[in-house]
Amino acid sequence: MRFQGLGIGGCALVVAATLTGGAFAQEMESSAGRLEAQVVAEGLDHPWALEFLPDGRMLVTERSGTMRIIADGEVGEPIEGVPAVVAQGQGGLLDVALAPDFATSGRIYLSYAEPAESAGQNRGTGTAVMAATLALDEAGGAQLADGEVIFRMNHFTPSNRHFGSRIAIGNDGNLFVTLGERGQAERAQDVSDLAGAVVRIGPDGSIPADNPQPEGWAPELWSKGHRNPQGAVVRESDGQLFIVEHGARGGDEVNMPRAGANYGWPIITYGVDYSGLPIGEGTEQEGLEQPLHYWDPSISPSGLTFVSGELFPDWEGDLITGGLSGRTMVRIDMEGDEVVGTEPLFEGQLGRVRDVRIGPDGAIYAVIDSGSAEIFRIAPGGRACQALSESAVPSPPSP
Repeated sequence: MRFQGLGIGGCALVVAATLTGGAFAQEMESSAGRLEAQVVAEGLDHPWALEFLPDGRMLVTERSGTMRIIADGEVGEPIEGVPAVVAQGQGGLLDVALAPDFATSGRIYLSYAEPAESAGQNRGTGTAVMAATLALDEAGGAQLADGEVIFRMNHFTPSNRHFGSRIAIGNDGNLFVTLGERGQAERAQDVSDLAGAVVRIGPDGSIPADNPQPEGWAPELWSKGHRNPQGAVVRESDGQLFIVEHGARGGDEVNMPRAGANYGWPIITYGVDYSGLPIGEGTEQEGLEQPLHYWDPSISPSGLTFVSGELFPDWEGDLITGGLSGRTMVRIDMEGDEVVGTEPLFEGQLGRVRDVRIGPDGAIYAVIDSGSAEIFRIAPGGRACQALSESAVPSPPSP
């Protein structure tokens, strides 16, 4: 469905008459006042990640293996040139991130579940990252060109879960990539294995000279002992990485990965096995890091972004994450490097929230995970959309 509205990209104000049943918004009271969540796109197939192009249009991945551009609420045709993916279980086409110089280079990064044959392996799948050029045409379409796999896990397995796969770009242009332990918990403590980790690579896949590289660690590794991190963001003020990751039954975590640190999974955790039996050796142990915050019961956090801009002045510098099993979003109240509280947002109202972003207009955008999914724009009630065009920079030139 095309949503008619004013403005460009995700800033379109939806006209209720174009929506079935006339129900086009959800509302709630929050610490920032009354919030409204408006549908700005729908009909997506398990969308996994959202990025805003410089002109305000949305670039969205779908786990089934397609990527689309959304303009004024209209969902575009699949973009050609995306890599082959294993769209099974939790695998598929996953994150997308724009290179810092995207406005001139058109360069993007995609993470995905790569089939064994594409990686020259005999069986299984693993997380991979492709760099490519997004070539935009004058008709509003696009295609990928010059695709190159710059990273892949070093051990593929038949498992179809715990791919991790968020990409966060550091202030120095290097890439942090989160990797789940693929449902094999012991891999998170094997320092020769890239599973259950955060890795740090250069824009071309090279290994930065200042990676920590403790004795025995694979050179790509930044931190280990992670279960399944599905949200990652870099704080612009100091380049510090923050992630959220899934626990088992309880024990979801907010972490601030430090170079060369071990975050404990599965030796320590605040959760238990799905059977109810304990996991590991308790909740703390010398040499293993504590989370900044944990959830019990789980919310299955996914997507992570810092709040910035004029729409939410009281939340400036706080984190927002989505919740899959929790069917919620959560504001994580930050004071420096400490979590001092959390606030659920739209709990049970929007669906399974897979990704969250702050748009060029300062609003929060929530990507819902379902077979016919929506993207919501969330802003204080009664606040009109700010014109994105005032701050937009030109899209990269057409080929």
